[in-house]
Amino acid sequence: MRTVDQIVISAPVARVFPVAAQVERWPEILPHYRWVRFLDRSDRGGTVEMAAWRPFGPLRYPVWWVSEMTVDPTACEIRYRHVRGITTGMDVVWRCASQARSHAEAWARRDTVLKDIALQRSASPSPLFRVGTTEYVETVVTIVHEWRGPAWPLIGRLAARLVIGPVFIHGIASRTLAGIKREVERT
Repeated sequence: MRTVDQIVISAPVARVFPVAAQVERWPEILPHYRWVRFLDRSDRGGTVEMAAWRPFGPLRYPVWWVSEMTVDPTACEIRYRHVRGITTGMDVVWRCASQARSHAEAWARRDTVLKDIALQRSASPSPLFRVGTTEYVETVVTIVHEWRGPAWPLIGRLAARLVIGPVFIHGIASRTLAGIKREVERT
């Protein structure tokens, strides 16, 4: 099973990556996260326990997992290896990449650009336009989940491909990306 979620955030990587990497702050900014806590921490990540809600209309289903997290600021990547929970063995990579658009392309998305120009004029420490150019800077955040499925005889891979991946993993990852986008573009 492979699940890919992606979003474009109207801010440079230097503003996006720290929000994605500071997972202990996620419950403050992402309402679907119940808790995130480090079980042990190192300078490049650690073992992190995460719990979230997967909403289904008015109902919410609780999910929980533990991952080994590795943060690589040079490559703008965050990697997780799920070590406990139903998704044990899952590999996850978050990638943040700059994307530049010309000023004209940016104006095609005028409502976003006008909001961002207002932010830039308010002396944002991380400009949305590269100095000396007319390129508008955005960040593309991609999350890739890869997993063989739970170790359930006969139905493990099928359950992963038909239910766990598209319903639970995509459902939580897409909400996480949308919440990080809201937080970064708000500040």
